[in-house]
Amino acid sequence: MSNDMIQMLGLIAGACTTLAFLPQVIKTWKSRSAKDLSLSMFSIFTIGVSLWLVYGILDQNVPVIAANLITLMLAATLLVLKFRFKR
Repeated sequence: MSNDMIQMLGLIAGACTTLAFLPQVIKTWKSRSAKDLSLSMFSIFTIGVSLWLVYGILDQNVPVIAANLITLMLAATLLVLKFRFKR
C-alpha cells in the first residue's frame, strides 16, 4: 500500500471517529442538559486526546494531528457544556 493510501486511510478513520462526537455536542447544546455525560470519562478522554495530538505533532503525522485536534475541540466543548448546564 502506498504512503498516500495509508495517509488517506488515516484521514478517513480520523474523520469517522471525530465526527462521532458531533451528534452528542449538538444534542447537549439543544437540550441544554449535560447531566448524562460522565465528567470523569470526558476529562480522561480529553487528556488522552491531548496527548495523541502532541504525539502527532512530534511525529509530524497529519491524520493523527487533524483527527485529534478536532476531537479535542469537540470533547472540550462537551466539558464546557457539562459545567455550563449544571443542574
